[in-house]
Amino acid sequence: MTESGGKKQLLHLVFGGELESLTDVQFRDLNDLDIVGIFPDYASALGAWKAKAQSTVDNAHMRYFIVHMHRLLDPQDKAGNK
Repeated sequence: MTESGGKKQLLHLVFGGELESLTDVQFRDLNDLDIVGIFPDYASALGAWKAKAQSTVDNAHMRYFIVHMHRLLDPQDKAGNK
């Protein structure tokens, strides 16, 4: 699949939630996960991640993550190493 302009999509998922502790990635409540969205490239995912992370800076237990979905969909594809 390609975006308009022939550029390959490298899908990234941005999500987050409140952690049980600061030392582990265990979410307090999976029902409260914040699915920010799926983005066509790392740069746009990073922008969304930064915005969400900055908006929750007062809660030390809140964490957001970027998942490189394109690597899960095609593990042999080495494109987009970010």
